[in-house]
Amino acid sequence: MLNYDLDRMLYTLPAEDHSEEKIREVLTAHPEVKFISLVGIDVGGHDTDEKIPVEEFLKDIDGFLATGVQTDGSSVVLPGIAELNNAKVDIIPDVTVNWFVDHNFNYPDPDTGLPVGTLRIPSSLVHNDSDSVGSRVILRDAIYNFKKDLLELLRNNPYVFDYLDADGVDDIEKIEITAATELEFWVKTPDDDADREQLSTAQLLKEQYWKRTTGPVRTALEETLLVLQKYGFEVEMGHKEVGGVKAKFGNSGNYDHVMEQLEVDWKYSSAIQAADNENHIKYVIRDIFRTYGLEVTFMAKPIEGVAGNGEHTHMGVAARLKDGRMINLFSSVNGDTEFMSPVGFGALMGLLKNYEVINPFVSSTSDSLKRLKPGFEAPVCTVTSLGHDVKMPSRNRTVMAGLVREIGNPMATRFELRSPNPKSNTYLVLAASYMAMLDGIKEALEHGKTPSDLEKSISKEYGEEDFYLEKDRIYRSEKHVFNDYTDEERNKYFGRAPRTVWENIKAFEDYPEKLDIFRRDNVMTTMALESYKAAVLEQWSAELQNRTVPEVMDLLRSCEKVHTDDDAVDYDRHYWGKVSRLRDRIGKNTLEETCLLTQIVEALDVGDYAAASDLQLEVQEKVEKLIEIYATYRKNLF
Repeated sequence: MLNYDLDRMLYTLPAEDHSEEKIREVLTAHPEVKFISLVGIDVGGHDTDEKIPVEEFLKDIDGFLATGVQTDGSSVVLPGIAELNNAKVDIIPDVTVNWFVDHNFNYPDPDTGLPVGTLRIPSSLVHNDSDSVGSRVILRDAIYNFKKDLLELLRNNPYVFDYLDADGVDDIEKIEITAATELEFWVKTPDDDADREQLSTAQLLKEQYWKRTTGPVRTALEETLLVLQKYGFEVEMGHKEVGGVKAKFGNSGNYDHVMEQLEVDWKYSSAIQAADNENHIKYVIRDIFRTYGLEVTFMAKPIEGVAGNGEHTHMGVAARLKDGRMINLFSSVNGDTEFMSPVGFGALMGLLKNYEVINPFVSSTSDSLKRLKPGFEAPVCTVTSLGHDVKMPSRNRTVMAGLVREIGNPMATRFELRSPNPKSNTYLVLAASYMAMLDGIKEALEHGKTPSDLEKSISKEYGEEDFYLEKDRIYRSEKHVFNDYTDEERNKYFGRAPRTVWENIKAFEDYPEKLDIFRRDNVMTTMALESYKAAVLEQWSAELQNRTVPEVMDLLRSCEKVHTDDDAVDYDRHYWGKVSRLRDRIGKNTLEETCLLTQIVEALDVGDYAAASDLQLEVQEKVEKLIEIYATYRKNLF
């Protein structure tokens, strides 16, 4: 447990307290905070961390906040931008958001008895003193552009105020963007391997979903929630998710074989603050669970055949009026007869129409795409659900983007994007999503569309022409997408979902006209988009060669012959033959033929990503088949 006086510790330095005088006062009062660290987010979603002694920071706070620290291209992922021969990158503090203290619970300060802390300051990355780069900067510019252009659209299309709780654009003081994420993660005792059948059965029977936690998982979860409250994150709940099995109480008096899935939710914030919050919350969760000897993973699909980790991302748009009221721009004043306002419908249509180029920001790893398969409550189809009836909101968990509404609470109206996972770069997911929403809002308002018109558009049939949405697509379904459509129908109506990183990032080539929504006012420059694409492909290639191939080889070696020839029956020999042939095809070269794993490596070496992608899919299919056949083989042996 955390043997510290939690009430004496410093957790957050709010945005309003970033004057030199206040910063000096707070840090002087908390000598356990020994270091300052600037947190820049590159296009790969990685954050920087350095230890600058507080004493150095206090010598010239204003100068430090103005110029930050300098690094180079080798410490951040900015391919095509910060190269070896042009590598100067500055990390400039952002004084407009909250700063958080990162506590080292394993290192008590000898003077105060409190954990040594590092004040982590979210920051922007600046290349060559002029070009602001990286994920936080892109989100910053996207939100600025969204607010500016939306205000102008409202001004030029005043008819929309017939559906909003305001008389006109002059009533608006400012546009507010609201966002929040739901964080799922797996917790396990180190070195314990998952029993896939046991986990799959527990999931099927929903034996863990929202059940009472026990032992160290309960203590770690409760302590985490209390600490997150100290940060001011306004935690709404923590609970068990669908995955996992009940922990065992060992002979030593401790729980072992822990394998459980949890979720933590907290209240919404502005877009950049929401992404910063999530980034820090992951560190807090990891650190506290580790003090109880538990391993945390935020991987999208840490265990094959069992539910993965999602991170449903909620997005809304509001306006603060000059009379002090806040109104939801997605909600219609006619909430008993209309699902949304023209702004809301336009935003949702923009999100869906442009999802092909949003998806590369949502799912940029092989792991993330493994999660997006039918059967695990993970969204695959680019489709929405509005609800079965305006007066009776419903939640369809099989769609990609759902409309969340509450009768009598217009401020609750928002979109839930269900495809992101904890490893998604939330900064870029939000940036891409809001720029896509802006595209849809622009088209809806400039065409003078009413909520009734737009409901018909988003509910259109396959093959029906529309002023904005594509003809040969369906964008709304209130059905169970996985049970009520065949694979062929899903691919036809909603578009075929990418299966590999290459298929996903190739959307940048296949839909060049849709990339223009990101280039609006240089929110994402062509260089930034190319940099992101290069970063994704470099990561995918390295992961395939250096992680996937060795892991598959380890699996092949673990599928050993168990029977002996003198006590085996035909059944054993038959299934072992199948196992042996599959092992050889996947991972054993001969003089006449190279195996699939070698072919993947060779394809990547020459930059043939299409071939590597196809081979990856073939290996995945054969590995799944191998696991199934080997399990059948083992079950027949005494």
